[in-house]
Amino acid sequence: MLTHAKPVAAVTGALVLAASLTACGGSSAASDEKVVTVYSADGLKGEAGDGWYDKVFEDFEKQTGIKVEYVEGGSGEMVQRALREKSNTQADVLVTLPPFIQQAGSKGLLQKYAPRGADRVDGADKAADGTWTSVVNNYFGFVHNKKELPTAPKSWEELLDEKYENRIQYSTPGVAGDGTAVLIKAMHDFGGQAPAMEYLKKLQANNVGPSSSTSKLAPKVDKGELLVANGDVQMNFAQARSMPNLGIWFPAKGNGRPTTFALPYAAGLVDEAPHTENGKKLLDFLLSEGAQREVSAVGGGFPARKDVRPTDANAVALAGLLEGVEVFEPDWADIDENLTAYVDAWKSATGS
Repeated sequence: MLTHAKPVAAVTGALVLAASLTACGGSSAASDEKVVTVYSADGLKGEAGDGWYDKVFEDFEKQTGIKVEYVEGGSGEMVQRALREKSNTQADVLVTLPPFIQQAGSKGLLQKYAPRGADRVDGADKAADGTWTSVVNNYFGFVHNKKELPTAPKSWEELLDEKYENRIQYSTPGVAGDGTAVLIKAMHDFGGQAPAMEYLKKLQANNVGPSSSTSKLAPKVDKGELLVANGDVQMNFAQARSMPNLGIWFPAKGNGRPTTFALPYAAGLVDEAPHTENGKKLLDFLLSEGAQREVSAVGGGFPARKDVRPTDANAVALAGLLEGVEVFEPDWADIDENLTAYVDAWKSATGS
C-alpha cells in the first residue's frame, strides 16, 4: 500500500464529539418535505447534547424550518445500510470517514454537489468528481488510561507486553472507520501488508475482541476496564471533557517517530435522495463559515475550510497534540480498491 509522508505544519483547528445512538426511521422523512435525513458515522454528536452536530442541527432547523432526522452507526455500517436501501432511498446526506466515503462514491451512492464553501476546502479533502467534501477534519489516534498509565506507550511493540492482556481493544476493520484506520496505520508503519498482519496476529493475544463502534471504547478506557483503545483525535478530545482519565497518543514503530493521518468526516449528497434540495441546504450550512468556526470551540475538531483558523483554547490544545507527529497521506484509491482483501487478510491473521 502506497503512502506519501508530508510534514506536520502547525495544525490549527477544531474538533468534534462523542457519540450517541439516535435511531430514526427514514419512512417519516419520505412523507414530510420539511425534513432532511442524515446517515452519519459516530463522533460528531454529543452524548449530553453538547456536540457539534447538536449545535449546527439546531441552528439549521431554526434558520430553515427543516427538521434533521439523524441515524448513527459505524462508517461501514452506514454505507451498507444506504446500499441496501438503494432501490428505496431513505437518506439525503451521508457522512463517513475514509475509506468508506470513497466506497460510497464508487458504489454509486452519491450524486455530485459542491456545497458553498467547498472551494475553501483543500483538494485532498474532497472528491475530484464532486461527490463528497470534508466537513470536519480529524486525525487517527489511540487513547490510554492516564491514571493507570500516566505515561502513554510509545510504540506498537509495547502493546505486546503481558500487562496489556485483555486490556486492549480496537474497533472492527471493515465495519468501523477508526477500526479500518488501525489497518491503514499498521500497514504504513510496518512497511506493508504482511508485516502488519504478522504484528496484529501477535497483538490478538492481548485484544479483548471486536467492537462495531469506536466511540464505545473510550468509556471503558476512562473507567480502567481497558488500558488502551483506538479512536480519533476529534472524538476522544471531546469525550475527555467528561472522561478525565483519557489521554490521546500516537504509536510509533520501534524507536521511530509517531505517525498519524488525516481521517476527516466527509459528507455527500445521496443519489436519488428523497429530499435533495434540503440535503443541499444542510451541506451548505455545515460548510458555512459560522458552522466551521464552531468545530473546535464546540466540538473539539479541526475545520475543513482552510480559511477558517480558530484561536480558541481547544484549537490551541489540538495543535499541540500533533506537535512532533508525522502525518502521512494514505493512497485512498489503493485502499478503496483493495479494502476487502486487506480486511480478509486481517480476519485470517487474527482469526476474527
